[in-house]
Amino acid sequence: MPRRRLSLSISAAAALTLGAGLGVTALLFSAVSRLEYDKMALSFQQRATLRATALHKGLDDAVEVLTVTNQLFATVEAVSREQFRVFTAPLLARYPFIQAFNFHRVLAHAERAAFEAALRREHPGYAMTEMRDGKLVPAQRRASYLVVDYLEPMRGNEAALGMDVAPNRFSLAALEQSLLRGRASATALLTLAQETTRQRGFVIVAPVYRLGAPTATLAERRAALVGDTAAVVRATSLVHKVMQGADLLSDPQIELSVYASAAADPAQLIYRSGAPDAAHAPAAPLPRWLLFDYRDSREHSFNAAGRPWHVRVQARPRPFLADHAGSLSTLLGGILFTLLTTAFVQTLAQRSRRVQRLVDERTVDLKLSNERLSADVRARKRTERALQESEKRFRRLLALSSDWYWEQDAQFRFTNITSGFADKSQMPLERFIGLTRWDNNAEMRESEWGQAHIAAVKAHQPFADLEYPMADRHGQMRWFSINGEPLFDDKGNFEGYRGTGAEITERKVSEQRIHHIAHHDVLTGLPNRALLRERLGQAIAAVDQGGEPLWVLLIDLDRFKFINDSLGHKAGDLLLKTVAARLKAGLRESDTVARLSGDEFVAILGQRPEQALAGEVVQRLMDQVAQPVTLEGKEVFVSCSIGVAVYPGAGGGQQNLIEQADIAMYCAKKQGRNNFQFYAPQMNEAAQERMRIEGALRSALERDEFVLHYQPQLDLKSGLIVGVEALLRWQHPELGVVAPSRFIALAEETGLIVPIGAWVMRTACAQNQAWRQAGLGQLRIAVNLSARQFSEANLVASIAAVLAETGLAPACLELELTESLFMHDIGVAVDQLHAMKALGVQLSIDDFGTGYSSFSYLRRFPIDVLKIDRTFVNDIANDADDAAIVDSIIALAHNLKLRVIAEGVETEAQLDYLRQHGCDEMQGYYFSRPLPPEQFEQMLRQGLRLAPAPALPQPRLVTR
Repeated sequence: MPRRRLSLSISAAAALTLGAGLGVTALLFSAVSRLEYDKMALSFQQRATLRATALHKGLDDAVEVLTVTNQLFATVEAVSREQFRVFTAPLLARYPFIQAFNFHRVLAHAERAAFEAALRREHPGYAMTEMRDGKLVPAQRRASYLVVDYLEPMRGNEAALGMDVAPNRFSLAALEQSLLRGRASATALLTLAQETTRQRGFVIVAPVYRLGAPTATLAERRAALVGDTAAVVRATSLVHKVMQGADLLSDPQIELSVYASAAADPAQLIYRSGAPDAAHAPAAPLPRWLLFDYRDSREHSFNAAGRPWHVRVQARPRPFLADHAGSLSTLLGGILFTLLTTAFVQTLAQRSRRVQRLVDERTVDLKLSNERLSADVRARKRTERALQESEKRFRRLLALSSDWYWEQDAQFRFTNITSGFADKSQMPLERFIGLTRWDNNAEMRESEWGQAHIAAVKAHQPFADLEYPMADRHGQMRWFSINGEPLFDDKGNFEGYRGTGAEITERKVSEQRIHHIAHHDVLTGLPNRALLRERLGQAIAAVDQGGEPLWVLLIDLDRFKFINDSLGHKAGDLLLKTVAARLKAGLRESDTVARLSGDEFVAILGQRPEQALAGEVVQRLMDQVAQPVTLEGKEVFVSCSIGVAVYPGAGGGQQNLIEQADIAMYCAKKQGRNNFQFYAPQMNEAAQERMRIEGALRSALERDEFVLHYQPQLDLKSGLIVGVEALLRWQHPELGVVAPSRFIALAEETGLIVPIGAWVMRTACAQNQAWRQAGLGQLRIAVNLSARQFSEANLVASIAAVLAETGLAPACLELELTESLFMHDIGVAVDQLHAMKALGVQLSIDDFGTGYSSFSYLRRFPIDVLKIDRTFVNDIANDADDAAIVDSIIALAHNLKLRVIAEGVETEAQLDYLRQHGCDEMQGYYFSRPLPPEQFEQMLRQGLRLAPAPALPQPRLVTR
């Protein structure tokens, strides 16, 4: 067929290549050009900074030269002209930009004639002059003058000798600035009297003070001023000398301008190197790194000699190729590479067109070949039908396929196992070929699941997902999952089994790990509630089937909350893990210890025929827990309280056993902690009563069921009632009068003591104020504070509010505290007690001697009263030890200027002993029980008191 001519037009791929290449080239050119310009800018900035720094240093050197000259007058009492000349000669030689050194002397008008006469002896025809309109003229009459007394070099500067510079406002301004700063200062640019050229300069001035005069303040410096030293500097020469000395004048690409001002003021221009570039083009809108000529300038301003200076450095135009060889090379190379690549892509496109043309030609030929192949296809179909039966068989195997394939004969012996089994199981194939599955796994013959599988196989049944473990060649246990189906020939005769297998060890390990997590505590690793219930149920079932009894122990740590709050949760977690390990180590492997919640653990102990359970087992556990533990670098001792429930015992299932152990544990806590108790039915009754009292206690305050009784406190010398203690009573409509011992501790534990205590204080203060207003005397009323109340942050504020509300005088309120309230943190307790004492109330320590405090703490506490506990008063007449304790308490209190009140005084012998040994006050049944407010008020109105006669055999109650 005829060939078609290929089009010479550019292809889309070539056009895209050309555009992309040119774009990338432009980006690379821009990036390299920017780097080149940044390099030039950095170099220019360094050179500009170097010139500004050199000029700054040069000005500082000029100031330093004048400072050195000024030191001559500060060290020599009377400097002569000859000394001045000798001293300044080397400085003038070293610093040629200094035109002259001057010494200006402050001269009064009365001294003018003598000064002029003295100078005329050295310089005939001399007269004091001043600069006016740029010319030297005779000085006008003034009250004082600032004349040029010393001048070096004299040659060429004769015109300035004896000149009064006081009219020169620049010189006076510089001198004034020097006085203010205490350092040398420079004048503004001015025309020098000695200068014959058009060059301007400036004068650096430093004050000279009278030798030895104080100069700390401005007033002292003004008073001590006798003149100043000055260095006359040629500004242009200074800059030129500095730049030349630093070899900074050889750069033809730099234009330097220096101004004696804070900005580029043309009127203050003192130096310029090179001519300004008149051909500088205005700023272009493009970035500077895309321009073909580099333009840049840097400006620096600084202060030297008390004046501002400004330096401008400009870059002069540079040849473009000198600094842009890299970017131009990138541009040219990129364009060339883009053109070559475009030509290559165009060649490939034309070749593809030729290939497409050849494909079209061959398509016609292939149609003829397809017709010939159709005959071959019909022949192959016959072959395909023969293969379909084999394909069906392998499709079934494909559905069952996993990691390996296996076959067994009619006797269930392995005849073929693929190599995947050896790779996965780490066991040789020879171990299985010719043997049955149960020949290599004896457990199958003995276990129920194995026997069931053997029976199913012998019944020629298919099976799936048979899972069993087996040890590999290294002794490690591996898990396998097996699927299989029986094989039958065309006549239905059994030929064996075939199937697939998979190694599932990783999955089984994961399942076991998940099961462990679901049944064990995350922190301690002990069984959790779920596993505890399961094992307890199994243990109870074993007992019910005739097994030995079991014990359930509920273990609760004492003071764990205190440790957790004081040392932090991290320390608390470490303590729980340590205790868990100790409990586990203290029990037998057949026993169970689980974490119930928080700091509570449960242990299940089974009794054995050869080893009966006894209390020593529980005590051994307590001793093991009580070993010291190091937490946060501190050694901590922790104890535990244990409740024990026995099964079979009082009856009930597993939940009742745990509840019974909990009730017994609570009883152990009530008996002082760090002990164990066995459950008894009466404990349950006590627990039920406690719950009943707690429920009633929560609503008792709202139902107005609380009342106060008052027990009088009497002075032992006069026998008069001087105070009263308010005592809480609970009148329940069903329970009757509930003793304080039954509900006070419960109120403290539940926190209800805080609102109850607030009610007691408010009611007692109001009652005392009512008795005072009724004319029954000014009594002191004592109110007990609980531990929970004492720890309240707003306790002091609430006491103040009660006093303000009731109008009771603070001195009439006495707050009773037990020693245990403030023994945990002495510092906080002292602050709290002082804050309470600041209200004006009185403070007493109740039950003194029964706590754990040191007597030395009493010196730090603002206490007014010590109350001797009734346990010491009971036998003071018969027990020498109790008597000695009471004597010691009374002596200690009196030495500390404290009052002493004895509680529980019930006999005359007790009363006589207390009087004989100087006790101040007493309260007790000997005089009166606690009374309702009406009966106590009646006692006050009757004027009952304690008679002073000690010899009467019965309670001595008389009326006034």
